[in-house]
Amino acid sequence: MSQKVLVLYYSKNGATQAMANKIAIGIEQTGVEACLRTVPEISTNIGESQQAVPATGDPYVNHQDLQDCMGIALGSPTRFGNMAAPLKYFIDTTSQLWLSGVLENKPACVFTSSSSMHGGQESTLLSMMLPLLHHGMVMCGLPYSLPQLHTTLTGGSPYGVTHLAQGSQPNKLSEDENLLCIEQGKRLASLAIKLSK
Repeated sequence: MSQKVLVLYYSKNGATQAMANKIAIGIEQTGVEACLRTVPEISTNIGESQQAVPATGDPYVNHQDLQDCMGIALGSPTRFGNMAAPLKYFIDTTSQLWLSGVLENKPACVFTSSSSMHGGQESTLLSMMLPLLHHGMVMCGLPYSLPQLHTTLTGGSPYGVTHLAQGSQPNKLSEDENLLCIEQGKRLASLAIKLSK
């Protein structure tokens, strides 16, 4: 198995991507490679097709990325208390990986962003865990030994890191959110190293 952790996300306006980038920093601080991947938009026009490679940003994910990783950080903005459809659409294509058990015993974490304090962050995180648990993955949250979880006035959760996208710069992470994202990446990668032995 390669020494890399997959950071798979969907981001409409850039906040979830900013979180993914900080989580990747934490992963790489442990000496493990972070593999950033995204998913394409879903079109309501049946005749329309997406480009095979995005014009800008991170590459689109494929099933091989999941097979090759030693852990996964999964991120999405909140959509009515659930993950966004493009990410769910990709996850729904992973039945063959589930049947073969390639993700079993690998650690995973989840992260999300919403534009309001009570915009469904925790239910989004919990719902994102469900397919990962079905794949046999080991969930990795954030411990309250991180003091920012006790004091943050923006994003943060023991279920996974969050971001509150408000104000004049909604995509800018707060100091607490930056730190918690990096710590989430470090914790995920550290567990991936231990579980891969």
